[in-house]
Amino acid sequence: MASIVPLKEKKLMEVKLGELPSWILMRNFTPSGIVGAFQRGYDRYYNKYINVPKGSISGVNMVLAAYVVSSYCISYKELKHEQRGKYH
Repeated sequence: MASIVPLKEKKLMEVKLGELPSWILMRNFTPSGIVGAFQRGYDRYYNKYINVPKGSISGVNMVLAAYVVSSYCISYKELKHEQRGKYH
């Protein structure tokens, strides 16, 4: 028999599309709630990719790739003006 989990305790991947707006409104958007969410995300990432018995460079590579993509997106407006143009 399936147990009924309250909507507030469900994870994002367990929420159905119709329940999504009410699930988002139940989240804690105070500064301490946002800091706690970032801390849980960091802990989850660290334990999955960095703190493993047979680690590799992939966990660090993902962080570097995210940094490169985000910095490119931020500076795209300035870089767009430096592109070579067609002169014909």
